[in-house]
Amino acid sequence: MQIKSKPMGDYGTNCYIVDIDGKQLIIDPGVGAFSWIKENAKNPVAILNTHGHFDHVWSNSEISKYFNIPIYCPQNDVFMLQNDPFSHGTPKSKANFEVAPNQTIKLLEKEITFFHFPGHTPGCSAIAIDDILFSGDFIFNGSIGRVDFPFSNKEAMKISLRTVLNFSKNYTIYPGHGGKTTLNNEKNSLKAWLNYL
Repeated sequence: MQIKSKPMGDYGTNCYIVDIDGKQLIIDPGVGAFSWIKENAKNPVAILNTHGHFDHVWSNSEISKYFNIPIYCPQNDVFMLQNDPFSHGTPKSKANFEVAPNQTIKLLEKEITFFHFPGHTPGCSAIAIDDILFSGDFIFNGSIGRVDFPFSNKEAMKISLRTVLNFSKNYTIYPGHGGKTTLNNEKNSLKAWLNYL
C-alpha cells in the first residue's frame, strides 16, 4: 500500500490517494483536488469521505463523474453533501453508499472500517486500512477537531476520545490537516483535551 497526499484549498485539507496493487482509493477530495488526482490516480475505484465538511468533499462530484466511481460517506453526514450547511457554494454530491457507524466494507481485497467518532460532526469517522488510520478532523498531530461548529457536539467528542484511548493498536495516523503521527504519540494529548473539554 502506497500513500500520496497533498494539502488542498485555503485550509490545507489533506487529500489522500491510497494505491493498492495499481488501483486507488481517494480519501477526502477537497477544494481543487481534481487535477492532482487526475495526474496521480490512474485506476481509482472509490471516493471515501471521513466526514461531510465542505473542505473534505468539495471535489466529490467532479471526481466521481469523471472516473465513474462511487462515493462512500458516513451515514450521519450524508446531508451535508446535498445541503451545503456552511453556505460556501460547495458543489453538491450524492453518496452512493451511506456507511453505518463502525461499518466495515471491502474494497480492493482490503477490509476498511469507518470507526465512528462523532463530535466534530455527527458522522465524523476515522477510516482504518490495515495499520493506517485516516483520521479526518477527529485527531491531528497534537490536537483534535473543533466542536464549536454547527452540528458539532462536545459531549459526543468526549465519548469518542475515551473510545480511541482504549484502542490497543498503535495506528499510524494520517490526519485531515497537518503531518502524520501515531496513536501512541497522541494519547497524552488526547487525555489533555479530554480534560479540557
